[in-house]
Amino acid sequence: MGFGTGLNAFLTCLECEKFSRQIRYTGVEKFPLSKGITDLLNYPGFIDKSTQPVFKLIHDAPWNQETSITGNFRLHKIDKDIRDIFPENNTYDLVYFDAFGPNVQPELWIEEVFQKIALSMKNGGILVTYSVKGSVRRALKNSGFETEKIPGPPGKREITRATKL
Repeated sequence: MGFGTGLNAFLTCLECEKFSRQIRYTGVEKFPLSKGITDLLNYPGFIDKSTQPVFKLIHDAPWNQETSITGNFRLHKIDKDIRDIFPENNTYDLVYFDAFGPNVQPELWIEEVFQKIALSMKNGGILVTYSVKGSVRRALKNSGFETEKIPGPPGKREITRATKL
């Protein structure tokens, strides 16, 4: 949820190749970045310059159709509001909930959105988000998740991991 700069998709693709895992990745983004902006991103320069072709394939992949990026990684970018799509039930193992924060986009951090996501996830599936706000954790709990705070990446003390019950 929140394709944004494609960083989560890129890192997931690199990991699935490293471990030879098959991944079908769906990214939902209401406001896709323009090619002019994505061409300026330099994540491969910070990770490994040899990954530039994969990063380019991710951003050049068409919206609203599934595309093979590598032999192990299939990408489906959807340019819609999460509230306007109806994903198949019991499909997803992992959700990166990466919308702008609850203070910026409060309409996305509510029970109705988390309930929709919960229905699309398999039991035991994991949702991760950088928000540890109490109202977000309560909305997740009321939507069928068990939540916990876990250490965050550099610059972020904690994040929320929610497991679908």
